[in-house]
Amino acid sequence: MAKKLISKDCQGEASALGKWNANLFYLERKKYWLVSNGLTRYNVVLADIRAADHVNIDNIFLKTLYEQLVYDGVSIDLEKLAAFIGGLCFLPTDNDRVVAGLQNQRLFELSVWMSYHDEHNTFFINESVNKMNDSPIQFGKGNGFTDSIAAMRSILEK
Repeated sequence: MAKKLISKDCQGEASALGKWNANLFYLERKKYWLVSNGLTRYNVVLADIRAADHVNIDNIFLKTLYEQLVYDGVSIDLEKLAAFIGGLCFLPTDNDRVVAGLQNQRLFELSVWMSYHDEHNTFFINESVNKMNDSPIQFGKGNGFTDSIAAMRSILEK
């Protein structure tokens, strides 16, 4: 179903936040998307995505990203965030091994956290993604450690 969203020729300007990579996973027979920003390593989980939602995926992504930013303590106006994001364009994989490795690690962490919780609702997802985004990361060799929330905040405040 998600393959229908992929296009080979996207026109438009690149987002100030750079590219986003998506990875599908299932939780209790529902489809979720782990969406990670390549520039900041910031993660968002789109919950219970159905084929009918593909028409409105831009708004679903924007709303979910905004809610996760608020949950993570990053204050930004929804209209300003929409200007940062621009329109979504789904391309075939670019084989970014750094982001793919990050997503695999985050999905492993999510499966571990799921084993400690009986109920997997929106709060659980937001809390888990907050843990993902609050984990220390390093950009390049020799640079200090930071987290995805701080990296995202620094770009959005420019």
